[in-house]
Amino acid sequence: MAKKTKGKKSKKRKIIGLVCEETGRRDYYTTKGPNVTEKISLKKYNPLLRKVTTYTETKKNLGRNEAPKKK
Repeated sequence: MAKKTKGKKSKKRKIIGLVCEETGRRDYYTTKGPNVTEKISLKKYNPLLRKVTTYTETKKNLGRNEAPKKK
């Protein structure tokens, strides 16, 4: 039987945080490929509100659970 090897993850993918539009908390993280230019917007469960809300993309390197300040 042939030995299975684990593949390495691509370093081109970026880690992004997802911020809730209603509360401004960052509860989820995901990765994004290099060819995607628009911001990701997903519907996810918000444990604070206990319902499904819209989460939009933000940078990962912000402080923990901080949303970018709206202008």
